[in-house]
Amino acid sequence: MAAYKTAVFLCSLLSAVSASVLEAYIKTEGAWIFSLVKNEYSVKTALDCALKCSDESDFTCRSFMYIEKDQECITLPVNSKMELILRRMNIVLYERREYMAECKNGIGSDYRGTISKTLSGKTCQKWESNYPQKPNITPTTHPNSNLEYNFCRNPDGDSNGPWCYTTDPEKRWEHCNIQDCSEECMHCSGEDYRGKTSTTENGYTCQRWDSQKPNAHGYIPEVIPEKFLEENYCRNPDGEPRPWCFTTSSAKRWDYCAIARCTAPPKIVEELTCATGDGTAYRGNVAVTESGKTCQMWDSQTPHKHSRTPENYPCKGLTLNHCRNPDNERMPWCYTTDPDSRWEYCKVPSCGDVPSPIEPVIAPESDCYEGNGTSYRGVTSETISGKKCQFWTSMQPHTHKKTPQSYPNADLRRNYCRNPDGDRAPWCYTTDPTVRWEFCKVQKCEEKPVVVVQEFGANVPQMPQPTEANQRLPAAEEGCKDGNGQSYRGPASATIMGVTCQAWSSMTPHQHASFTPESHPDKGLESNCNKVMGNPDSDVNGPWCYTTDPNKKWDYCSIPDCASEKCGQPKVKPRRCFGRIVGGCKSTPHSWPWQISLRTSTGLHFCGGTLIKPQWVVTAAHCLERSKNPGAYKVYLGIHTERATEPSKQVLNLEKLILGPVGTDIALLKLERPAIINDQVQTVCLPEKDYIVPSNTECYVTGWGETQDTGGEGILKETGFPVIENKVCNRPAYLAGRVKDHEMCAGNIEGGTDSCQGDSGGPLVCYSKDSFVLQGVTSWGLGCANPMKPGVYTRVSKFVTWIEDTIKRN
Repeated sequence: MAAYKTAVFLCSLLSAVSASVLEAYIKTEGAWIFSLVKNEYSVKTALDCALKCSDESDFTCRSFMYIEKDQECITLPVNSKMELILRRMNIVLYERREYMAECKNGIGSDYRGTISKTLSGKTCQKWESNYPQKPNITPTTHPNSNLEYNFCRNPDGDSNGPWCYTTDPEKRWEHCNIQDCSEECMHCSGEDYRGKTSTTENGYTCQRWDSQKPNAHGYIPEVIPEKFLEENYCRNPDGEPRPWCFTTSSAKRWDYCAIARCTAPPKIVEELTCATGDGTAYRGNVAVTESGKTCQMWDSQTPHKHSRTPENYPCKGLTLNHCRNPDNERMPWCYTTDPDSRWEYCKVPSCGDVPSPIEPVIAPESDCYEGNGTSYRGVTSETISGKKCQFWTSMQPHTHKKTPQSYPNADLRRNYCRNPDGDRAPWCYTTDPTVRWEFCKVQKCEEKPVVVVQEFGANVPQMPQPTEANQRLPAAEEGCKDGNGQSYRGPASATIMGVTCQAWSSMTPHQHASFTPESHPDKGLESNCNKVMGNPDSDVNGPWCYTTDPNKKWDYCSIPDCASEKCGQPKVKPRRCFGRIVGGCKSTPHSWPWQISLRTSTGLHFCGGTLIKPQWVVTAAHCLERSKNPGAYKVYLGIHTERATEPSKQVLNLEKLILGPVGTDIALLKLERPAIINDQVQTVCLPEKDYIVPSNTECYVTGWGETQDTGGEGILKETGFPVIENKVCNRPAYLAGRVKDHEMCAGNIEGGTDSCQGDSGGPLVCYSKDSFVLQGVTSWGLGCANPMKPGVYTRVSKFVTWIEDTIKRN
């Protein structure tokens, strides 16, 4: 027992040491830095690699890369501030925090950042150079001061902080403008503020961002990690004039924080003749909207009062009445001088041949890819592990060169999965700062769903395809995997390329110590045969093995997903069209199989609804105002056209109708008998109780509603648009406080996309974890597709308990 306790203690101590050492590094998965100067080591763990970095004597080790499956460690003298980061699968980049910080502690003797400009903007001279200044402080005279390149440093303990010799012959040296790490100030409007202020300007304590009490909200830290919504610190995730937070008071939902502005705003590369991406850097002179209206001066409050002033947004170039994008809209805009038109987008030329940021996307009929997916033009924006994709025009949280301008033919639109560089399959950069990129959750058109199997970067040659002799066994004989296959224990023993797996207990032809039956006794790494036994390191791409090919250490295995009948998984793939339901996109027949048509007893369609159980439908309470008699209604299922001539049609009478709590717009319909579940009629999933859909989540509305003479009448139509946080939706310019906590907003602020009359009661569904979830019931709006007036939906998550209890009682 004593020996056992000692072993447990040593194990715990080792884990603590490992955690403390690695905490000194910023970790990013899927990131690779190319450097001619480097050292390579064979080590067993990332901790061992970190120790190699600490002990490096050939150069200052600023980062290291660790490849677990190859047990390879690469130490580097550079980091992402100095060199371009590339995509590389199964690589983890660790960057030393002390070399990433761009602020100083005290007088900055330990500053190790990369600022190389002086207070007056002069470029620093390299410390090892003798021109134009002949220095008396050099890397030789001060070997412990990290005098590398031309970075600002404080080798002599100057009381005013880091400095450098300059490249100006008339100015020998000068101090640098480096912010103090303890200084609580913000640049511009505080979009990048990362301080720890947690009290508002009116004295309220901030609510934690990961809490939904007392104020429920859609700013979920794990969903938008690029916004750094930590603890209960003040942040600005939505383009407000300054940082704010939700408060711990139920009487005050949110409040601004009092944070001073830093003295030196960051510089941007101004675009004077055209706009890149969303146009935040545009500083040209266009001052007329798309419809020809003259723009209102930004410092004027006539005819429209607003908060987008030069004082509130000092870094956004709000000069005169020139079109700008101060608050993360889709393109430059302005308030207009027309009292009846508050604001409009501007017609600013785009820099390069790229799609318009507001151009509707008409997705292909089948959301799958052919070949390696370079021609894929679907609308999937989720990675294989469920992470949200970063916009291609964005440099947050990952900087990159895969932009619409660099790849004009790759259709790098919004944050849709694409394959601009000829990789093995569609991929995207992720919004998770710790994971640079991943392959996407998109199936290959001609094959059954399989996991993406191997990284093929731009400079990696294609592997040969399996021959007829080494094709894998049928899926039924191989078994199948759930999720990433961590629990897989099937008999597969060959890689995707048909190479036999090396036994986990064997060290031939590949030496390895990280994954053995002894190191992972609970992972099924049996040593008596070459089985692919699970996914010992939880690789998101699925089961793998070391191979018997001496030239290929490891590879993935092709194991199909286990088929299962679940809610929210239509047999026919939806188009997921981001067009316009008013003037928009016809749905693929039976791709939204939970959509029902609520009709009069004579068969006249007037409302929509959603099948949540074989015998239960959710709709809006206001759809039932004409009668409380169940006999006055019929429900049509399995149809695509309003005429309902499809052979798959099911027509059911109602047994009961049950209105929701007083003051809410939701109701349940009990059918006289359960619907027949088939490829054309299926149920949708219900959300978790009280779940709040994160802001900007793309969701979809379907219906046979009014199209305002834009075509497609009588056919089920669909549209996709983002959820708008209630805080934004209740702004005076939008719905002015009308939206209640049990409701939610969704739509495009510029208008043109909305549900309309006849869509009432129908579903607002959002895609999550392989399934569509019913998050909203179409309720009300101020007109159809009007600018500044998004649609309002009953928030289903607030009624999950009521729905479940009602079904049980009836």
